[in-house]
Amino acid sequence: MIKAIAIDDEPLALKLISTYCGKSDFIHLEKTFTRPTEALQYLRDRKIDLVFVDIQMPAMTGINLVKALPKQIMVIFTTAFTNYAIESYELNAVDYLLKPISFSRFEKAVLKAKEFYQYMLKSNHAEDNYIFIRADYSLIKIYLTDILYIEGLADYIKIFITNRKTIVARMTMKDMCEKLPEKGFKRVHRSFIIPLHRILSVRNNTVYLPEREVPIGKTYTEDFNLHYKP
Repeated sequence: MIKAIAIDDEPLALKLISTYCGKSDFIHLEKTFTRPTEALQYLRDRKIDLVFVDIQMPAMTGINLVKALPKQIMVIFTTAFTNYAIESYELNAVDYLLKPISFSRFEKAVLKAKEFYQYMLKSNHAEDNYIFIRADYSLIKIYLTDILYIEGLADYIKIFITNRKTIVARMTMKDMCEKLPEKGFKRVHRSFIIPLHRILSVRNNTVYLPEREVPIGKTYTEDFNLHYKP
């Protein structure tokens, strides 16, 4: 069961969240708050997994409140304004719900939270067959077997996926490598990560994949040769 609280300066908005949580069999809404400072005090003494929080509140914005939370707490923003989407994305929110919130949209958001919660509970991510990536103001589930290759572009990465549009995420190649199982994926260049099972051949420091040719960088050659056994 995911333990949650909700913070909003509008009592009617909190009542709606309470009603929706009551329809969920995996969300337990422990308490609601109209004052952010009281919510922060509550969070200091208790373990909470998920916070629903409005963005525009008189005493403290939801953005500033989330910055004060431990990183492991999941956040779903609830707001009537669209102009905070980028900030919520940078704070790694699970989702961003625009008021008035329908139950179907709420349900999609908490299902994302449930999947991410279950994912984080597992101690060995290398055994998972999927990862979660934050992109397009949302948390996206990607199956490892669907990844064609990954290309790095400064502070962004592009994940090329089978039968799906390319996902662009704001993260570094180093962070992406940490998410992937080392046995199945290898960084072969400062700009490329490839799934080893998709390699067709390797010639003259070039890896041939079904979709494209990928160069092997000088600093990655030794590590690649050590782990790749055709």
